[in-house]
Amino acid sequence: MQIVFMNTFEKPGDDHHIVSAQLSICERQGIWAVLWVEGEEASGNPQTWFEGTSWEEMIIAFRHGIARVMGEGYTPLIDGMLDDRRTSSGSFGMMLQCYGELHANQELFQALREWRRSKAVAEKRSAYLIATNRILWMISAFVPKTAEELAQIPGWGSSKHASYGLEVLEITNEANRETDFPLQWVEEKLDYSAYTQWLYKQKETKYKAQMDRQQAKKHILTTAQDGGTLEQIGAELELSRRELMDRIEQLELEGYNLDSLITRALIEVPEDEQQLVWEALTQVGDKYLKPVLQQVYGSSEASQLNRPVDVLYERLRLIRLRYRRSLTIKAV
Repeated sequence: MQIVFMNTFEKPGDDHHIVSAQLSICERQGIWAVLWVEGEEASGNPQTWFEGTSWEEMIIAFRHGIARVMGEGYTPLIDGMLDDRRTSSGSFGMMLQCYGELHANQELFQALREWRRSKAVAEKRSAYLIATNRILWMISAFVPKTAEELAQIPGWGSSKHASYGLEVLEITNEANRETDFPLQWVEEKLDYSAYTQWLYKQKETKYKAQMDRQQAKKHILTTAQDGGTLEQIGAELELSRRELMDRIEQLELEGYNLDSLITRALIEVPEDEQQLVWEALTQVGDKYLKPVLQQVYGSSEASQLNRPVDVLYERLRLIRLRYRRSLTIKAV
């Protein structure tokens, strides 16, 4: 294989010994490989981080591996291989997030989680839309007791405070705290090495999510080409129907043609019903589906429909994909 890129990494070992490693990107006849070799002997058994034909997947695996080993203490001789500014610099908001995760009050965190769960059930919303775990970790670590203090928590904006601020403060006012506001003291008190490791862990998580999306994308395209169904793909990828439709719409935006999969998904939908949806898309537009639903089925209330609203919305989304592709073909 031809070596396209190589870099050396080092980290402190025992008894002031320096542990070294080499990272390389290699290519042979269109096959890319990312190899990691630890130890002084470059001929040692390499770990293969990636092997395949996709440049995009290779770069993601390359960055994911770098974030992981740098989180373990390795430092590259040539930096700048990740896709943004140096991880060690960070920002004050990220310092607060890190401190919150490392110093969360578990009892208070669980109380906040239970409140969020009850709120999500009552409002029929996803829990993360009410407050993410990261926000709850920070609240449990810093224990704000006034609206002004709660506003210093990154991610807790005015709309969240208007909806949930009083309820959260009722919970936090029952808890003790050992620190105070404002939170500028965090920058000095936060352990630098722990913070650096945390930052690289965030990058590792981000690139792992990108790798998973790439694998899911490949699976959807392959299964669709092989005659698979939405039910099969959703079950194999453990995605909800809504999440799967989001992925399919994104693939269509990227230029992939999934018409065969769409045809199989709509096979039980009568042609006259599909035509009514098509005409409604033409008349009221394709940006919002609620007006289309109302025009075709007469209502958007589940109690007034013979079928679940989510099933009907999925049909509309599938037909909308065909409709939009037809507009693109006409434009060309």
